Amino acid sequence: MGFLDFLNPTRFLDYADSFVPGFEERSFGIIPPPRSATSGVTTNDALSLASVYRSVSIIATAMKQLGIHVYRDDAEVTPTPLVIRQPDIKVTREVWMEQTINSMALAGNAYWLIGRNGRAETVNLEVLNPFEMMIQTDDYGNAQFYTYRGTTRYELNQIQHLAMMRVPGNVYGLGPIQAAQKELLNARDTRDYASAWFNDSGIPNGVLKSDQMLSPDQAVAAKDAWNATAGAKNGVAVLGNGLNYQPMYLNPRDAMFIEAMSFNVQQIGRLFGIPANMLMASVDGNSMTYTNMEQEQMAFVRYTLSQYIIEIESALTHLTTRGTMVKMNVDSLLRSDTLSRYQAHQIAIASGWMTIDEVRAIEDMPTLGGDFSAVS
Repeated sequence: MGFLDFLNPTRFLDYADSFVPGFEERSFGIIPPPRSATSGVTTNDALSLASVYRSVSIIATAMKQLGIHVYRDDAEVTPTPLVIRQPDIKVTREVWMEQTINSMALAGNAYWLIGRNGRAETVNLEVLNPFEMMIQTDDYGNAQFYTYRGTTRYELNQIQHLAMMRVPGNVYGLGPIQAAQKELLNARDTRDYASAWFNDSGIPNGVLKSDQMLSPDQAVAAKDAWNATAGAKNGVAVLGNGLNYQPMYLNPRDAMFIEAMSFNVQQIGRLFGIPANMLMASVDGNSMTYTNMEQEQMAFVRYTLSQYIIEIESALTHLTTRGTMVKMNVDSLLRSDTLSRYQAHQIAIASGWMTIDEVRAIEDMPTLGGDFSAVS
């Protein structure tokens, strides 16, 4: 599987179904067998659920919007090092970020192959397919080296491993899909059952009723005649012998299992840390206003995105020059409406704790080149 295949979602999911690192130790060069369809919810299964796909997409889209800055002694390093502006020379930073976030959200782990120059400086970070990576451990469970695609060996200093929830005693991170198999299995089965209801439930579309006594042969003839005419597309119904057709309508709330499916969406939202309003899911007794929607947005940044942000910031800081710190700017995700934002900027400048250039940086505007403290 080449690099371009990894970018192809179809090829990526083909591998995702067959390679999911477990928590047990594996021998070097041995590729685990594909999991059976009954063993649980695969990544492919999970992504076929609209709420899972949307949850992962929301997180990746939000993370792609964040600026990344490098600081030394509380002062920003300019220009930003190239490895931060474009971590992988083969793709844009947005694609690189999306690959990293999707790896963490879907597999619970992300792996960067570190490229270094002759001075041992980090110059490239390629995102590897997490479903093809295995961590080889010693008898005590300590990581020794990495095996990629069953044959390629990487030493510990060649790979930067990012993980979601870390469980003591396990070298792999635990992601939402791996941690909540029962919830996802329930959501998948509910969706499939609802989808197959009309074809497999045995409930007819309607009933032919007669005020006359019909023999079994007459009943079969009437049914066949109906299905051959009105039962077919654009058919014309011709009824006789007192026959009357009565369609059978099912309550949509019963037929589509709306309550169960809505509950599953909320459960998946909780699993990935996505507010209900972002998944367009209603919560009984919760009346959304602008204020509490803004509070949910802040909670989403603090308690969902921060798990990814902190991991990526720490990894990049570890790989950059000693004494520097990498920070991601979340201001773009916490912006209020334009008027409120500009009023807050005006107060900050007038109070003297922000400069015009600092405000322009927040608004993604070029600086004026001066340390102005107020608008003239």
